[in-house]
Amino acid sequence: MHRLLRTFTALTALAALGLTAGCSSGSGSGSETGAARPEGAAAATGPSAEGSKAPPNTFWVDPDSPAARQVQEWRRDGREQDAEALRRISERPMAVWPAGDDPASDIRSATEGAAKEGRTAVLVAYNIPHRDCGQHSAGGAGSAEAYRGWVDSFADAIGDAPALVVLEPDAIPHIVDGCTPQEYHADRYQLLSEAIQRLKRQPDVRVYLDAGNPGWITDPYKLSDPLRQAGVAKADGFSLNVSNFQSDGTVTSYGRKLSAAVGGKHFVMDTSRNGRGPLAGDRQDAWCNPPGRGLGTPPTDRTDDPLLDAFLWIKRPGDSDGPCRGGPAAGRWWPDYALGLARNAKGA
Repeated sequence: MHRLLRTFTALTALAALGLTAGCSSGSGSGSETGAARPEGAAAATGPSAEGSKAPPNTFWVDPDSPAARQVQEWRRDGREQDAEALRRISERPMAVWPAGDDPASDIRSATEGAAKEGRTAVLVAYNIPHRDCGQHSAGGAGSAEAYRGWVDSFADAIGDAPALVVLEPDAIPHIVDGCTPQEYHADRYQLLSEAIQRLKRQPDVRVYLDAGNPGWITDPYKLSDPLRQAGVAKADGFSLNVSNFQSDGTVTSYGRKLSAAVGGKHFVMDTSRNGRGPLAGDRQDAWCNPPGRGLGTPPTDRTDDPLLDAFLWIKRPGDSDGPCRGGPAAGRWWPDYALGLARNAKGA
């Protein structure tokens, strides 16, 4: 945490000198699968009125995100009000989910962009074998050795850059809820433990092992032993609420209990879409593109909570959870859903 705060202090000093640092951009998570970026995309514009109210943070804003490109397209089409609303997404830091067998290109793009501005890239490592139990975000490395190679490439691409890595959304909760077959458990624990150690060999990387959300594994103590077996002791902490909608208060309370059960580890939480809380009703339906949801607390490392290291937008708002409720495939940009999240934003 103190590394992130040192970066913010440096940026504040630059601002005082009149310099401007530009901004560049059934289970539980409905996580990303990634999509290629089109060539010739336009960059985002400067802060909006909503952007000026954002808490201070040190995280990188992608100037070429799907939201940023959508803002430009809608402006060209004369949809000024919609474009302005969408700036609530396009001007916020969001995590990068490297796609494909080689994550290096996506990671270098993010870390190099962040380095130019003295900021920190937020990255998601999401390629564990037998990922998502064959559901909407199925896939992952084809073998343990392939995964080790993928993690090695991931870490090498970060190099000396500051980065915050959320490690394998859903991997531990899917062990706890029984979705991942027993015969894969030992390998998964081993691979996660190795991944933590490999990523922590980079000099300025913080690693948070995912622990699901309070609406999924309702008893946090059921996660404590699996997290320990997966090596959370060597991580910086754990992540909560990735791609989900549980409220800040609910997640914070849950995180404190889980922290106490795993040696006082810190945590981060995904607030990208929890501004209106979860959809009421059956949990099996509530996680996948639920209607009426809104953007949550903007990303920041100023949380006023000694255990909570950051509010993050880990799920990229507007990326689909999967082909449910008329959505595209998991991880694909869905502008109409993004606009709804922006219009329903917390505090809007």
